[in-house]
Amino acid sequence: MHFEITPKTQQTLSQWIIQNTLAPTDFLSLSPCREGQPISYHYTTLVNHWVTDIGSDKTQYGTHSLRRTKPSLIYAKTKNLRAIQLLLGHAKLESTIEYLGVEIEDALRISESCET
Repeated sequence: MHFEITPKTQQTLSQWIIQNTLAPTDFLSLSPCREGQPISYHYTTLVNHWVTDIGSDKTQYGTHSLRRTKPSLIYAKTKNLRAIQLLLGHAKLESTIEYLGVEIEDALRISESCET
């Protein structure tokens, strides 16, 4: 998966990588619970436990799908791509469009009507 990061984020990540002498195969953040695993492993485990505890199918939920839930609901209700862009911290509207999976023609039409 490819995604855009801001110059400030790129600078911060570069400093972190140098400071911690990370190799290209190293994880940026490690799990506090499982040695050698990325921090995403920790969050995935938490989500799996929460979903199982409420009696739902854990294969239907994930950390990323949960992150997308609120912006998707706001978009469905308001069709305001600019608001979603701001909430997610995307620099480009195209990133928000791709993230939400919105049809490009509809997204651009809606976006143009929101930017005044």
